[in-house]
Amino acid sequence: MTNNEMIMPEIIPGFDVLKWKQEIQDQIYQDIKDMTTEEWLAYVRKGSEELRDEQKRRWAESKK
Repeated sequence: MTNNEMIMPEIIPGFDVLKWKQEIQDQIYQDIKDMTTEEWLAYVRKGSEELRDEQKRRWAESKK
């Protein structure tokens, strides 16, 4: 594949990506709206760690 080629995502009929994005943003807002700065930082760090772990897992699986 060249740099000019794009990988086309699977189209899911009836899936509204903008609605999905808004729902996630609303959930995050509800999760963090009453947090202190320290609690918010812990929330962000936890999310970052979970994402890093998931990326490592997927990378390891791709090497099998």
